[in-house]
Amino acid sequence: MDFFTSKRFISTALVFLVVLNITLLGLLWWQHTRRHEPGSGAFNRQFNHQPSFTEPLALSESQTVSFRKLRQEHFQKVWPEMQAIALLKKQLLEESLKDRPDTQKIAGFAESIGSRQATIERELATHFHELAKICNPEQRDSLKKVLEQVATRKLSNRKEQWGFPPPGGKGEMHGRY
Repeated sequence: MDFFTSKRFISTALVFLVVLNITLLGLLWWQHTRRHEPGSGAFNRQFNHQPSFTEPLALSESQTVSFRKLRQEHFQKVWPEMQAIALLKKQLLEESLKDRPDTQKIAGFAESIGSRQATIERELATHFHELAKICNPEQRDSLKKVLEQVATRKLSNRKEQWGFPPPGGKGEMHGRY
């Protein structure tokens, strides 16, 4: 009798697949419920890259809605620039890896990336101003602290990505090449 057509093998495989599906569904349910726990900002940082302002700023419901609306509008406004930068970086990389890269093209790509990045930064400053207008004076102080933390965390993460030790840390550089 062929092993793969035996009832025992088919039954065992079916039970194994059912247990595996139940386990995966349980894991998905667990992740879904953990995402909504108060104080669980790990989900926001890891997947949305959006800090939660509601808790540290003690925003009211209407302020939270206004913040969310302003953030969506800001993202929609800068998204085309971000896409253009990504395309320019791809072209820059392609040109850089050629046997004989054209330095004028590279300079042009870099200038264009810088110009678009400057546009994004101007829009970001306007966005922060719009967010601050929603806040009362105490909330503005908290907003400043939150935004400073986000900015320094990004800088620290970028430094670590390039293999530099964390601030105050000792050790050798570990490149990602």
